[in-house]
Amino acid sequence: MTKHINLIKLSVGTENVAGLAEWQATKRAQAPDGNPRHVTRMWPKREAELLNGGSLYWVIKGAIMCRQKILRLDEYLSADGITRCAIVLDPKLVRTTTAAKRPFQGWRYLKPEDAPQDLTGAAADRTETLPPKLEIALSEIGVI
Repeated sequence: MTKHINLIKLSVGTENVAGLAEWQATKRAQAPDGNPRHVTRMWPKREAELLNGGSLYWVIKGAIMCRQKILRLDEYLSADGITRCAIVLDPKLVRTTTAAKRPFQGWRYLKPEDAPQDLTGAAADRTETLPPKLEIALSEIGVI
């Protein structure tokens, strides 16, 4: 049986999880079926593991704050004629515990044991309104 692997990616220019949701609601950020997608230059070599339950974890303002299940990888022909990889995602943004992350380029693999836990119920709703820096600080001392 194939284990799953995740991806981690910076959400550049996003201020919070709500801002990521707003961007993904635009036509430009959607696959033809209406699901959100992220287009990237490189095709992941570990495709089978990603499609076996993997998620894309989003880093917003220096911290992992949410994830989305990866539905599929589509070929995407860009305006410059180069075929790229469109990572098609479940529209549901799942809030996670906040984990500080330094900047990096592109995407990286993220092992399941290194991924932050999902938040549930009131905890997921409560952190939605916190500024990212405060959320990181509270997470570091174990409050959220």
